[in-house]
Amino acid sequence: MPRGEKSAYSDKQKRKARHIEEGYESRGVSENEAERRAWATVNKESGGGNKSGSGRGKADTHTASRKGGHIGGRASANRPAAERSASARKAAATRRRRAAA
Repeated sequence: MPRGEKSAYSDKQKRKARHIEEGYESRGVSENEAERRAWATVNKESGGGNKSGSGRGKADTHTASRKGGHIGGRASANRPAAERSASARKAAATRRRRAAA
């Protein structure tokens, strides 16, 4: 299969890649990089193209999705309690100020 050809992927895999790509783009990642990351994630979870049909392909693992979720709070958890508290107070003040405006 030539690079970039997506005919060997099922409709579910294509939908999943599109959804992941939209998530990256909404966080400010460029269009090309978002597409590359999305397909890399689909490949990691499903092992490549799974053309639809009974008995074809393997069940998806969700390792890449889980990893992203687990990594999410790690940076915050490593900060000292006083720093987290100060950040929370600042955020609350910003929310109050914007609500009043």
